[in-house]
Amino acid sequence: MSNYIMPLIVLFVIIFGFIKKVPIYDTFVEGAKESFDLVFKLFPCLLAMILSINIFVKSNIVTNLFSFVSFIPNELIPLIIMRPISGTSSLAILTNIYQTLGPDSLAGILGSYIQGSTDTTFYILTLYFGSIGIKKIRYSLWAGLLADLFSIIISILFVYLIF
Repeated sequence: MSNYIMPLIVLFVIIFGFIKKVPIYDTFVEGAKESFDLVFKLFPCLLAMILSINIFVKSNIVTNLFSFVSFIPNELIPLIIMRPISGTSSLAILTNIYQTLGPDSLAGILGSYIQGSTDTTFYILTLYFGSIGIKKIRYSLWAGLLADLFSIIISILFVYLIF
């Protein structure tokens, strides 16, 4: 069933265009041209974010600074730091935790809760706000990071109470 959903949607759009007498191919080409403008607008934001994430992950500075926190397994510190920045990087860290410690370990369970309850705040702000040209993101940044912090705290409390 899922293999047929996208072709059916495309077929529906084409039929709807015929009914409304819209020049379908010309409209498609015009939309493709607009997408190039969007890509050129987003590329510097995405490049800066990817570069900073790679530098951040390779440096291990933050992991060493927060290693004194005893109630959080040390393997989760990179996940907690990376989750607001990049979903893919944090998922890679969680997969590494699964492979080394196991999904049923404290770090695996807690990492799953953190991964599922937090969001990629910096990615959202960079991509969405950058694409429409919003420069003043101060309150959105603090609201997103505060929501991530509360989600992490609740995840830790929940896992320690249940498990």
